Amino acid sequence: MEENPQTNYLKRFSRWKIYIILLIFLLIVIVVLSLNIGFSKISFWNISKILLKNVPFIGDFAKFPEVPAVEEVIVMQIRLPRILGGALVGAALATAGVVYQGLFRNPMADPYVIGASSGAALGAALAIVLGLGFSLFGFNTVPIFAFLGCLSSVLLVYSISRVGKRVNTTTLLLTGLSVSILFSAIVTYLQTIAGERLHALTFWLMGGFTYVEWIDVFSILPFIIVGISVTYIYARNMNILALGEDQAAHLGVELEKTKFILLFASALITAAAVSISGLIGFAGLIIPHLTRLLTGPDHRILIPCSAILSATFMIICDCLARVIAAPAEVPVGVITAMFGGPFFIYLLHWKKKPSAY
Repeated sequence: MEENPQTNYLKRFSRWKIYIILLIFLLIVIVVLSLNIGFSKISFWNISKILLKNVPFIGDFAKFPEVPAVEEVIVMQIRLPRILGGALVGAALATAGVVYQGLFRNPMADPYVIGASSGAALGAALAIVLGLGFSLFGFNTVPIFAFLGCLSSVLLVYSISRVGKRVNTTTLLLTGLSVSILFSAIVTYLQTIAGERLHALTFWLMGGFTYVEWIDVFSILPFIIVGISVTYIYARNMNILALGEDQAAHLGVELEKTKFILLFASALITAAAVSISGLIGFAGLIIPHLTRLLTGPDHRILIPCSAILSATFMIICDCLARVIAAPAEVPVGVITAMFGGPFFIYLLHWKKKPSAY
């Protein structure tokens, strides 16, 4: 007698939920440890007091021994928003990577595969080179331009690729490549005329969290929560799409609607991520693939595990960026590329196991 698919899923989830809990615990430990990394060394005892003091209700009613004001500023206003920003960016890029690898059934796909990075780069480059780095309603215009550029690029690629009511995935990839080449050429030209703004543009293109503040964290949080939630809601449909589009349509999946929603949700979280971090490559490629090897291809498990693991990975990369060449700071995009380059080569030559896509 065959088991019900839902029963199989519950058994798999019960087996993996302990790993989800362990991943969450690992993330919390890495967050606390990273609060101690930097030019100013702050004891973990003081860090714990500062964190508890700023927890709603606990901090209002409990009395904590005094800690130096400068340490509280460093932890709460400099390090913590940077760390949480890195975690959000990591979670967003990994989730988008899971979606694109699933939709295209290709382990090489990443969040930038259909022009998201080039659009974001063009938006940010225009804002920097044209001197539009002013504040709008408390937000810097560079992240806003990057966000709009990323979304606009993905929607442009989707519109060009659409024939009637259908979007062919191969056409989508080729169109994304073409648009990326065009936008990258424009960004290169802007670099040649950037003058004294070249350093700011180059630093943004390499990616990092140096200037992330609380306002940046709160500005991207709604987009990332909504985007990841939508992708998780459609996780079952992504599992069916892995069987092939014809089979998925036969099983009742609305192909074009599902693809559009997943592409738009992934573009939304990618745009939110790059708007505060710049271009950080490989996180959306490495982590989804590694997580798939550990958990299997079920997107209902793969999405949350990838998001948590990538958040941890991004925080670790940011810590390395702060200490590897101290007192100077290496862009986080350089650190992820050091991991991602060899891993990408490994993927290209990976022939020992059958594909899970």
